[in-house]
Order: sequence, then structure tokens, then C-alpha cells
Amino acid sequence: MSGHSKWATTKHKKAANDAKRAKLFAKLIKNIEVASRLGGADMEGNPTLYDAVNKAKKNSLPAENIDRAIKRGAGIDGDGVEYNTIMYEGYAPGGVAVLIECLTDNKNRAAAEVRLAMSRSGGNMADPGSVSYQFARKGVIILSGVSEEQAMEAALDAGIEDIEQNADSLVVTTEPQDMVSVRTALQNAGLDYDSADVEFISSLKVPCDKETAQKSIKLIDALEDLDDVQTVFTNMEISEEVLAQLEAN
Repeated sequence: MSGHSKWATTKHKKAANDAKRAKLFAKLIKNIEVASRLGGADMEGNPTLYDAVNKAKKNSLPAENIDRAIKRGAGIDGDGVEYNTIMYEGYAPGGVAVLIECLTDNKNRAAAEVRLAMSRSGGNMADPGSVSYQFARKGVIILSGVSEEQAMEAALDAGIEDIEQNADSLVVTTEPQDMVSVRTALQNAGLDYDSADVEFISSLKVPCDKETAQKSIKLIDALEDLDDVQTVFTNMEISEEVLAQLEAN
């Protein structure tokens, strides 16, 4: 789930159980395959693939799986699966807006599964454009053990738009076209990063109490559990107080 909220960065740090890890690995492999298919197998000339591989490594995807995914996507080991990107829009309980990004080889299956997950978890599908208008594409780089001052000094001139300091991470936001240059500037300064992705960020945040947050997270988890769903973007905003209540449970 991406917002980018404090819950998203907290969730990013939590160790997944075996079932969740298997699903995460499948999504990481799919990202690598698509990046390799679109931009080629050379990571130096394909920054999207570079970031997909780095994210996979950070999440402990075995090297042989990464290598196979690159070759499969680039057609080196025969033709891989052709994936289509589809975006669905909807609302979680409490009026929380969600954008659901799917990478699928079967549009009918993806649509049916997303609709079922939404209805079972108290959500509602929305017409195209009724939710997406409030989201804008942004580059999002997450770092750990790095201060705001260090990031600003290293990459301000490269195109940093905003920096948010959370309890255990730093979230750097850029325009999509500036993400690679900012990420490179951070690396050149010796600052390692956890992930670098182009995400959809909402300009209309919805503050959530504990009950609304729990219901919305349940829906988002159900969506992210689907094989065809790659990422769920939301405008949910959770305060430190509510986040502490959720983590206590």
C-alpha cells in the first residue's frame, strides 16, 4: 500500500510471514519481468530495471530468481508472459480513496477478483476518473538511517520536491522524471536507499480514526493479497496516535 503514509513505511519494515513473502516475491518478479521487457536486460541502461532489482534484493529475493526474471522478461530464455497494466478506482470504508494497480495476463480475471475483494471488505468500486483526479504521479525514495539534512545536502539540486521524516525512515518525493537523478545523487553521496518507485500520491488526505483505519487496512490487505494486484495507492492519513493504537493490537 502506498500513500505515502506512516502506515505504509511501517508496513514496509515488517517481516512478512511465508505466505505473504511468497506473494511479495511473485510481485517483485513480475516487476522485474515487465521492466526488462520494456527497457532491456542491461541495468545500467534501464533505470526502471535497476530499481526493480534493487527492491527485490532488499526484500531477499534470491539472485537466481532475479536473473531468471530478467532473462524471461527480455526474451533471452524464450518468450515471457505479456502483462497488461490496469487501474481500478474505488473507496474503502470511511470514504478513503483507493487506486488499484494491476499487472495481469487476464483482464477479466483481474476485474472479477478486484470487485469481489472490494465487496467482501466493505468497499465500493468507483467510475474511472472519480478517484484518480486527486492523485498525481511522483517519484518516492525511502531511506533508513539518513537524516533530512544529509538527503538535502546530497540531492537538493537533483530535483527533491519534498522530504518527510518518519520514526524509522525518510521519504523523499520528486517529480517522476527527477527520481533517477535524485536516487543517483543520494548513492553518490554514500546514502543507501530502501526503494525507489513511481507512485500515485493524493492531494486530498483523509484523516482516519482507529476504526476507519482498521477497516481500510483490511480492505487494502485483501486487495494486495490478489495475484494480479501489484500496488494499492490510498489517501488514508493515520496519525502517530492512531498508528500506535493499531500497532498495540
